[in-house]
Amino acid sequence: MSQKVLLNSIEVNIILHRLACQLIENHKDFTNTVLIGIQPRGKYLANRLALVLKEEYKIKNVQLGHLDITFFRDDFRRGDKTLEANTTEIDFIIENKNIVFIDDVLYTGRSIRAALTAIQSFGRPNEIELLTLIDRRFSRHLPIQPNYRGRQVDAINEEKVIVNWKENGNEDSVYLINN
Repeated sequence: MSQKVLLNSIEVNIILHRLACQLIENHKDFTNTVLIGIQPRGKYLANRLALVLKEEYKIKNVQLGHLDITFFRDDFRRGDKTLEANTTEIDFIIENKNIVFIDDVLYTGRSIRAALTAIQSFGRPNEIELLTLIDRRFSRHLPIQPNYRGRQVDAINEEKVIVNWKENGNEDSVYLINN
């Protein structure tokens, strides 16, 4: 097994600030925009982006939620392993709002498809965009592309992209692992 560092902690921090600036450019003061981290791993990126927007760029109106997609996945009953749901935390109205879905890695697109289905339970948003830290562009099963991407990676299916966050007791980093 070999691993290659795709992003170190300094590069992750630079990308977080770039993504925050792109969001500000398109959504101004966030009065009509909400951030939704897709559980489980998009939550960390969403939390970090919200923190950067509030503390570094003084955006006051950042609304942040987390969406569990476990029971909306198309592979929900396919594995032998019992799935455990995460929590959905959306304590604001999404009707007619602009939503930015946030996930760490865009791989096949199936998680995003599940998120599109799950969010309908909360109302009808005006627009939905996708922000991802890593875009694995050659692995898509569905025609889904990010509006905002930290880095594009050409990884083949046998390779894994692992995103670590300091909130999990690790360093901020992204690795490409070849089995």
